[in-house]
Amino acid sequence: MVAQGITLSVVNQDGRCPTWPLGAQKELYEKQGIGNNVALMVGHGTVRSRVMLGRVADRATDADLAAMQKLVEDGMRAGAFGLSTGLEYFPGRFSDTREVVELTRVVRPFGGFYISHERSEGKDPMWRVASDPRPAVDLLEAVEETIEIGRATGVPVVCSHLKAKGANYWGASHAATRLIHDARARGIEIYADQYPYDTSGSDGQTVLVPMWALAAPGAEVGGQLGETPERGAALAGVKGRLRARLDDPQAAARIRKDVAHEIERRGGASRIIVYDFPDRRYLEKSLEWIAADRKASPVEAALWLQLEGYDRPGGARMRGFSLSEIDIDHIMQQDFTATCTDGDTVKFGEGVPHPRYYGTFARKVRRYVLERRTISLPFAIRSMTSLPAQIMGLRERGLIRVGCWADLVVFDLEEIRDRATFTEPHQYPAGIPFVFVNGVAVVDRGEFTRATPGKVLTPSRDGIRRPA
Repeated sequence: MVAQGITLSVVNQDGRCPTWPLGAQKELYEKQGIGNNVALMVGHGTVRSRVMLGRVADRATDADLAAMQKLVEDGMRAGAFGLSTGLEYFPGRFSDTREVVELTRVVRPFGGFYISHERSEGKDPMWRVASDPRPAVDLLEAVEETIEIGRATGVPVVCSHLKAKGANYWGASHAATRLIHDARARGIEIYADQYPYDTSGSDGQTVLVPMWALAAPGAEVGGQLGETPERGAALAGVKGRLRARLDDPQAAARIRKDVAHEIERRGGASRIIVYDFPDRRYLEKSLEWIAADRKASPVEAALWLQLEGYDRPGGARMRGFSLSEIDIDHIMQQDFTATCTDGDTVKFGEGVPHPRYYGTFARKVRRYVLERRTISLPFAIRSMTSLPAQIMGLRERGLIRVGCWADLVVFDLEEIRDRATFTEPHQYPAGIPFVFVNGVAVVDRGEFTRATPGKVLTPSRDGIRRPA
């Protein structure tokens, strides 16, 4: 994180806390030492799972709500800055707006804020398939829900990593930002954040064949990878089950409908790229190219990849590029949009993370300020510094002035650029020779100093500007 100039990380996003209670997480950071500052959030999904263990798909009762409110309050008293939700993820997607409102009310007396991975980022949620008869929630409805949470609670709210996902939804960012501007005009304090890439985190786990067509009979796997521990067993031996279901005309028609929908949601056949497959000829080729090579439709090519590839969901490791530069530019140009990585800390060289983990901030300056001229340099810097501090209510961060903490980044405007790629993501950005956290150098002439001056910030110590 510090290599790209991040001096403060807001953690426990998307409703997830890796450690509970939060006091234990704070103690862990303080004991091991951290290179940059950290602000903790209370994860709604974690709270819901602890209270509703074994029945997280149910609607919360009044007793459940009271128990969850107590855990949120405990987290705020331990030093959290607010509540995070992942309403498109398990288990957050089973909550209703009332539940989220009641939990968000708890953070208001502490001056906290609310940040949400919303229920949908496109035409429908990522877990939904086209053949699902249930009504779909789209991005605009999800933004309206966030606005309602802000209106009902009086708490500042954030649409996290705002985007318009899927070729069938490109351009919807204009309607989404109109909703936000209208809400702000009515006095609702609402913001957004964004990463500067045309592919999302879930796009890196692109599986075009629906899970119901791959899973064992009766298995509850939903439409999204990684939801439950039982998924591994339920999804073993996927090729045989898919072949059997394709032999059933009714099931086959449903499968093909769902595959076509997923191709569109992932950006279209020309924007879905294969990165791992037994036949190496197809590496870094698009689904469109593979379909043409096989003289087949994109749907049939997707089924072929599943049947002839690895015996696991997808058959190939694919990434969809589901976002449009039109929407990226438009969202970035809004004065309420902060910069985020939507990333995590990873061990250098392990796994294949999204390049945003390493390159977000350098990429925004190089590509969107210097090359595309989407925004000005001062506008970009504000989105990375004083605007996030404003959202969080920090008094002495995000500005260079007397009395503020010396969280400083020195970069070379000629040299700054991201170097992380989708095939080689573990690459630090160029052109950021010095980074200081709380006045201490953590990057010196482009090298890590191994200093750990970071602090776990708390509202009581680091201050909330807004009245509780």
